[in-house]
Amino acid sequence: MTRVALVTGAGSGIGRAVALALLASGYAVVLAGRRREALDETLSLASPAQNAVAVATDVCNEASVTALFDAIATRYQRLDVLFNNAGIGAPAVPVEDLSLEQWNQVIAVNLTGAFLCARAAFRIMKQQRPKGGRIINNGSISAHVPRPLSAPYTAAKHAITGLTRSLALDGRAHDIACGQIDIGNAATSMTSRMSDGALQADGSRRSEPTMDAGHVAAAVVQMANLPLDVNVPFMTIMATQMPYFGRG
Repeated sequence: MTRVALVTGAGSGIGRAVALALLASGYAVVLAGRRREALDETLSLASPAQNAVAVATDVCNEASVTALFDAIATRYQRLDVLFNNAGIGAPAVPVEDLSLEQWNQVIAVNLTGAFLCARAAFRIMKQQRPKGGRIINNGSISAHVPRPLSAPYTAAKHAITGLTRSLALDGRAHDIACGQIDIGNAATSMTSRMSDGALQADGSRRSEPTMDAGHVAAAVVQMANLPLDVNVPFMTIMATQMPYFGRG
């Protein structure tokens, strides 16, 4: 039986790398994201023989998420892995200059979107036969320690840790495993600015090393491929020389 995976935020960066790695590992993969053209670009990088489909989705919108999971149920009749990856950041400004709209947008995508997809995944994973599945949430180094001027993103990623723990507990009776991967400085468009210097806790700006997103993808596939009686609750993967230990 072909295993089925859903990757949100699959149009670029870590989501794209993970989607392609899951395809290479033999999964049928559903690519979700807001920009159809970006999803199509990811699809163009896959082998024609691989089983991939793109579904334009706004993870903040309940109806859009419902339509996504309806499409998965219709096409595949099951879901084995959800990689909750969609996320955004807010402008790096002092908290007093942050608008409520900017705060709400980050929380909506990074936290509420993960909840909506996890809720829908629970529904299908409980009902399918064989039952169960795996949810992997994209956390962040910010789920442990913040960067300066990152209150919305950091708050959302701390909340993802709570969501991961709760889903892992609630999923036990249904063979639904939930884990989290906390990623530090993968080389994507979000970290490209670090080559010119990233703001440090002491107020200085320093260039930070990054790692290939393919290493993150390999780690996610490793988590996904575990049998459901085994779980990695939390994994941290990062560029070795990044200033994580000793921040502040």
